[in-house]
Amino acid sequence: MTFLSPRPAKRGEGWGEGSGAFVEYHVGTMTPTLTVRSLLDESAELRLVLLAGESGLGRRITIQRIQKPGLALAGFVRQVHPERVQVLGATEISYLETLPEDAARASVEGFFALNPACVVVTKGLEIPPLLREAADRLGVPLLRTPLISSVAIDQIQKYLELQLAPTASIHAVLMDVLGVGVLLLGKSGIGKSEAALDLIMRGHRLVADDLVEVRRTSGSILVGWASELIKHHMEVRGLGIINIKDMFGVAAVRDEKRIELVLELIRWDQTDAHDRLGLDEMVYPILEVQVPLLRIPVSPGRNVSSLIEVAARNRLLQVRGHHSAREFQERLDRALADARERRWRDDVE
Repeated sequence: MTFLSPRPAKRGEGWGEGSGAFVEYHVGTMTPTLTVRSLLDESAELRLVLLAGESGLGRRITIQRIQKPGLALAGFVRQVHPERVQVLGATEISYLETLPEDAARASVEGFFALNPACVVVTKGLEIPPLLREAADRLGVPLLRTPLISSVAIDQIQKYLELQLAPTASIHAVLMDVLGVGVLLLGKSGIGKSEAALDLIMRGHRLVADDLVEVRRTSGSILVGWASELIKHHMEVRGLGIINIKDMFGVAAVRDEKRIELVLELIRWDQTDAHDRLGLDEMVYPILEVQVPLLRIPVSPGRNVSSLIEVAARNRLLQVRGHHSAREFQERLDRALADARERRWRDDVE
């Protein structure tokens, strides 16, 4: 596991190139690993059964995509990738049955020698004995499922995408505010949990407090959730640990949420220059995904929860193509241009 210390950057800039101050929030990132044993034990909906090759259950699965060998059984193995789940359907099994025994054995052994993570036979098909023998001898797990090939491939790939997605752990609070996943950052004691508690009392929902687990799926989608140990719980200074689900009901919590906006709570400092118009767009990098970032100064008398709620509403408008700050700037530019033109005409006359 590596630890990264990101800082806010302006949109379009690379990692660490922004002009924002250095941020102290450590993000622990990890690329998960998966074994064939995990696939066999934890995915009951796939209805997988081990037929042979038990000695190879510790083999790693490192690639999310599934592969059907096809021409590999005929000797063209250039496109077969190691450590990938291979699926044999009716076409592949029927092809092996048409070959003489020696040719079929050579085909299977040549295919298994390419180091697949495991081989899954679909539709509950009968397994040729030579396939079982080769799997046991070479230590390649041979599994079977009653699902048809298209369904098996779809479900296995979804499972692998979930399990092999890059993950991170962030010291923050994650809230569902008006359907927007808002990640609250800030130094310890700045009031993240108190603001989240106020939002919950307004009808919004808690996802995770103190430590947010994040995974990246489907390329650039970040999903956050709480670990089972702290799920639905919150620490509030002066009150201790409280159970939000028990106190406010099931409607006040949710298990996971896509992260769409990052809000950093910072202490108010009159010497700092803060964005007054909202034109300086910043991003916060999580697992190489750039998430829109806003920095909210905190001081006595400021209603932080209201500011967070307004930020979520504003984000919803931006997603729909309405950017208030840009629209205001455009109107201001037009007004100034019209004023200059009137002055020029007055001077000419």
